[in-house]
Amino acid sequence: MEKTRAEAFALLSEYTKSPQLLKHALAVEAAMRHYAALRGEDPERWGMTGLLHDMDYEIYPSLEDHPYKGVEILRQQGYPEDMLQAILGHGNHTGVARTTDMAKTLFAVDELSGLVVAVALVRPEKLDNLEAKSVRKKMKDKAFARGVNRDDIVQGAEELGVPLDEHIGNVIAALQEARSELGL
Repeated sequence: MEKTRAEAFALLSEYTKSPQLLKHALAVEAAMRHYAALRGEDPERWGMTGLLHDMDYEIYPSLEDHPYKGVEILRQQGYPEDMLQAILGHGNHTGVARTTDMAKTLFAVDELSGLVVAVALVRPEKLDNLEAKSVRKKMKDKAFARGVNRDDIVQGAEELGVPLDEHIGNVIAALQEARSELGL
């Protein structure tokens, strides 16, 4: 039986209470849906993968536990293996190879979604008229959004085979589509 987005969101909400983490999940979901549409893939499946990728992070934030504990929970709930493998590969610390387009995309949009949201939050116009060059400028400022791994952003674009500015533009477009859910 196929899982629904409503079921995925309910599960996410059961394990994640932080408004910031919930918004991050929604941002990554939007980016995954956008890329799925660009690549002729299933936006629902890709979106749910993005939505659930950090579902265990609030209760299991250590690198020893995350995302392994979440994947155990998702496996028990009957989520498909391709989603679980993508979630396992969304961080370099796991050592899980990203062999599918979905896995490569999840890795590529995770950190970048956080950076784009951070840039939008400091702009009066939020996501309106946001351009890749503005994100690149903030990316160079190591004091800005310190928790965002810039190397992962660059590596993610390379793994996708998409020029970095184009990749940033794709994520901006995705988040613009989801601006009301994200409060931007």
